[in-house]
Amino acid sequence: MRNCAIAASNSCDRKRSGKLKTGKTAVIVGAQWGDEGKGKIVDVLSERFKVVARYSGGHNAGHTVTIHGKKFILQLIPCGVLREGCRGVIGNGIVIDPFAFMKEVDALRATGVKVDGNLFVSNRAHVILPYHRLIELAAENAPGRVRIGTTSRGIGPTYEDKMARSGLRVQDLLDKKLLQKHIENACREKNTIAHALFNSEPLDPDAMFADYSAVADRVAPFVTDTALLLNRAIANGEAVMFEGAQGTMLDIDHGTYPFVTSSSATSGGACTGTGVPPTSINTVIGVTKAYCTRVGEGPFPTESKDAIGEALRKKGNEFGAVTGRPRRTGWLDLPLLRYSNMINGTGWLVVTKLDVLDDQAEIPVCVSYKIDGKETQQIPAQISGYEKIEPVYRKLPGWQTSTFGVDSYDKLPEKAKRYLEFVEKESGAKVGIVSTGPDREQTMVIPEFARMLDDVSGTTKQ
Repeated sequence: MRNCAIAASNSCDRKRSGKLKTGKTAVIVGAQWGDEGKGKIVDVLSERFKVVARYSGGHNAGHTVTIHGKKFILQLIPCGVLREGCRGVIGNGIVIDPFAFMKEVDALRATGVKVDGNLFVSNRAHVILPYHRLIELAAENAPGRVRIGTTSRGIGPTYEDKMARSGLRVQDLLDKKLLQKHIENACREKNTIAHALFNSEPLDPDAMFADYSAVADRVAPFVTDTALLLNRAIANGEAVMFEGAQGTMLDIDHGTYPFVTSSSATSGGACTGTGVPPTSINTVIGVTKAYCTRVGEGPFPTESKDAIGEALRKKGNEFGAVTGRPRRTGWLDLPLLRYSNMINGTGWLVVTKLDVLDDQAEIPVCVSYKIDGKETQQIPAQISGYEKIEPVYRKLPGWQTSTFGVDSYDKLPEKAKRYLEFVEKESGAKVGIVSTGPDREQTMVIPEFARMLDDVSGTTKQ
C-alpha cells in the first residue's frame, strides 16, 4: 500500500487560532438527472486545480471527455488525470469494482495517460463483489418488482451491505485472510437468499477468492488514506476540485425516490464521500443542459415524446456513455433547477449543449407546475405528486443559427444570450460557462466566472 502518512503536523486539522482552514476548493455537481456534461467541465476546469476527487457512485456513471477530437470515457477514474500535473482521487464514498477499475487504468496507460503515482484510491471505499451484481440483476427482473432502471452492476446492493455494516472495504480486499473469510461467509448467505428469492445458481467462493486475491495485488499500489491526502493538500494551499456523479434529482435523499441512485449525488456528498469538512468548501458549480434528459425509469415532467424530442436526442447524441441506452429528452425544468440550486448551494451554473437548440424556432421552458389545478414552484416529495404535474411553459424565441463551437459570449446570437439570461435570472445562480460542443476548446468562460476561479484556485489561466 502506498504510504501517504504525514509526519507529525496538525496543520491539516486545525490552525493555532482554533479555526478550520478554508481551502481552495470547488464542487462540481449535476443539476438535473445526470448526463449534464460534468466530465467535460471537470476536464476544462482541471487546468486550474492540482487534485480532482470523485466522491460518489460507482462504474455506473460515465463521464465523456473529448480532447482535440479524441474521446475518453471514464467510469470510475476522475477526469482530472487527463491533465498533466493533476492528481486523481477516488474517495471513500465510491463503490469499486476492482476489475472495472483496472480495465480503466490499463486503457489510460495504453493511451499514454500517467496514472501510476498520480491516481489514488481510498482504503475506506467499498468493494463490489459478484453476488452484488447477481442480486441486483435478479431483483430488477423479478415479477412484480417496480423497475428502477439500474445498470445491474451491483452498485445498489454494495451500498446496502455498506449500510448494513457487512461490506468489504478496499483495505479489507488487501488482507487475504480476511478476504477469504468474508467471501466464504457472504457467499453462504447471498447464495441462499438469491436461490430462495430468484432461483439463481450459486456462486463459487473458491473461484471468487482466487480472482479477487489476484486483482487485489494490482489495486494495492493505488490505495491510501485519501481523506488524509486531501486534507493535507488543502492545508498546503493546493486547489482541489470535487467531481460529482449522476445528478441532484438522482440523490438517494433528495431525488425522485425511489427512482434514484444509491449514493449522495448532491454537493453534501463531497464531504461525506471524501472526509473533507464543509468549512473547506469554497464554491459549488452546478452543471445543467440547456434542455433536459433522463436515463431509465422515473418522473420526467417536461419530457418530449414527439418528433422534437427525438430530434433533440439525435442532435445531442443522447445515449448513455456506459450503457448506450437512449436518453429521454425534454425541456428545461426551472422548478427542478431552482430546487437543485437550493439543495446544493449552487453559486454558478454551467450550461451545456446550447448548440443542440440551434434549430428550434421557439423553445419551451417550464417555469412552474400545476398540481390539482393549483400553480406551484414546489417539487413533490412523492411519485404520485409527479404524476399530477402539468408543466406551465413559457416559450422563448429560438435563434435558428449555429452556435456550435462558439467560444466567446459576445459571438452568440442575441436570442441565445436572452435565453441564457432568462435561465440565470429564473434559476437564482449565475451562468459562468457555456458549452457549445464536446471538445475542450468549444467552451466559453464568462469573465466574472474566470475571476472567481482565479480567487478559488489561486491560479490564472494563461
